[in-house]
Amino acid sequence: MSILIIPGWQNSGDGHWQTRWQAALPDAVRVEQDDWDDAHRDAWVARLGEAIAACSEPPVLVAHSLGVLTVVEWAAETGGAGVRGALLVTPPDMDNVDEPGITGYAPIPTARLPFPAILVGSRSDQWMTFERAAELAAAWGARLHDAGDAGHVNTDAGYGPWPEGEKLLAELR
Repeated sequence: MSILIIPGWQNSGDGHWQTRWQAALPDAVRVEQDDWDDAHRDAWVARLGEAIAACSEPPVLVAHSLGVLTVVEWAAETGGAGVRGALLVTPPDMDNVDEPGITGYAPIPTARLPFPAILVGSRSDQWMTFERAAELAAAWGARLHDAGDAGHVNTDAGYGPWPEGEKLLAELR
C-alpha cells in the first residue's frame, strides 16, 4: 500500500515526523512541490492529483499544515475518489490568517470527505484554534483527535518522533 506524505508550506525538515516516517516506511513517498516557499493552491493541488494518480492502489494521505488544505481542496475539486484514508495534522485557518507566500487557500472547503479521515487538532496551535479544528472535522466527516498542548505538531513543538501519530496512521492503514 502507498502512503503519500504531504508537507505544508516550507516543507518538512530533516527532524520532522513526516521526514522520519518517509525514511522509515518503505511504501511512503513525499509529494514534492516546485516551490515550498510560494504555495499556490492550483499548483499544489495539481501535484497532489498527479501523485495520487501514480499510485498503483488507493493511498493513505499523511498531510501536515497547508498539506491538509491541499488534500481538502483536491477532494473538493475532484470528488476525492481513489484514496484509502487521510491523516490530517494541524491545518492552518487560512480563512482567518493572511500569510505572504500562500495563495488561493481561502475559503476553506467544508464538503464532507469521501474517505475516512482523522484530523489532529492542538490546543496551542498558533495557526488554528482547537474550536475551529473541531468545526472543520465535523464538516469534513473526520474524527477529531485532541493532541492537547502540542503547538503546530512540528519540529519547533518537539515533534520529530511522534509515536501517537504512528498509532493514528496504523488505524488508517
